[in-house]
Amino acid sequence: MRMVDIIQNKRDGKVLSKAETTWMIDNYAKGEIPDYQMAAWAMAVYFQGMAMTEIADLTMAMVETGHQIDLSTIPGIKVDKHSTGGVGDKVTLILAPLVASFGVPVAKMSGRGLGHTGGTIDKLESIHGYQVERTQEAFVQQVKDIGISVIGQSDDLVKADKLLYALRDVTATVDIIPLIASSIMSKKIAAGSGAILLDVTVGSGAFMKNLDDARILAKTMVDLGNAVGRKTVAVVTDMRQPLGTTIGNRLEIAESMAVLQGGGRPDLRHFIAELAQIMLSLGGVTKSIDEILTHLSNGAALDKFKQMIEAQNGDFDDLLNTPTHETAFSKVVLSPKSGYITDFDALVAGHLAMRSGAGRAVKSDQLDMDAGLRIFKKIGDQVVTGDPLFEIVYNKADFDAELESQVMLDAIVIADEKIEIKEIVEIIK
Repeated sequence: MRMVDIIQNKRDGKVLSKAETTWMIDNYAKGEIPDYQMAAWAMAVYFQGMAMTEIADLTMAMVETGHQIDLSTIPGIKVDKHSTGGVGDKVTLILAPLVASFGVPVAKMSGRGLGHTGGTIDKLESIHGYQVERTQEAFVQQVKDIGISVIGQSDDLVKADKLLYALRDVTATVDIIPLIASSIMSKKIAAGSGAILLDVTVGSGAFMKNLDDARILAKTMVDLGNAVGRKTVAVVTDMRQPLGTTIGNRLEIAESMAVLQGGGRPDLRHFIAELAQIMLSLGGVTKSIDEILTHLSNGAALDKFKQMIEAQNGDFDDLLNTPTHETAFSKVVLSPKSGYITDFDALVAGHLAMRSGAGRAVKSDQLDMDAGLRIFKKIGDQVVTGDPLFEIVYNKADFDAELESQVMLDAIVIADEKIEIKEIVEIIK
């Protein structure tokens, strides 16, 4: 078998066989196929697309190039969740313990943030002592013992995906839906869960900027998951504005704690409850929204979060007593007019938070765990001239708060008519 023949076949629009795909990925992972040939194949995929059989073959071939987590000793249906990323996305922090509080085991590996999208692992590391790195044995045992664990992604998972993603990043082949779908699902499958909820965000603060592309990606991943034996459901969610009322690592942990204590914005609580309902269903448990919300108000979800933090050596009492830390500087920005918020550009807010120190421009950047953005008004909310709109909290002496606040202010639209948006745009099964 020759790589040049595989490239030619894909260039000419042919459907590659499982043997061709497996041979290609295996040899690429071994370093026997050069980057320039894989780049040619990726560009051929860009123009010719892939059949579902090809995507499934590619995904499973990538899974085989790394370590796979065995969750079979954990009783019940293990459920996992993945988000394509967004601004202020603290869903996992609330959703995972909420689902686990109903007895459905959640064994989750999460990633770090880069750019304007915050990573769950970075947020958890803002909790004093919390260990994100665990052995597979410890990870599995913890889920057995308390029903939940959230750890950092293992470097041993899906070697081929890491190589291919780095190549796509420098060859203008990132935005190829079959390759995006395969990249995401290969990691989810290798992580071992039998059922997967996919949160495909769409809007200014998301990777997918328009609804049609988000739908196609969601449908592709659902079909792919089901094709390889993983029960999969996707939700397309609105990311025109930041999720919740905070952007930043410790800030988002504090907001998550508030929701787990029955507080926070009602729209965020309801959104999380809707996601939990789907995840529970995937795990074989049927609950109403009201029953799920009860676990946020009666302490059941909070107790599960506490168990997870303490099992991973985090200081829950410190978090409970001091949910946020004071920063050296802060700036509250007031509304220049009265009306209703009709737009709140998530991308601008995410970039502002990143520049304040809450995110990374490059992987080597050090995070300020306490920096970020508090949001007081969101789309649909009424404002009166002089009402606080948002607050920037930061420790960087060279951060230009005046300039940054004006940029953010320009990205918030206040008009006379009230509009409403729903977080869940569509559910795809």
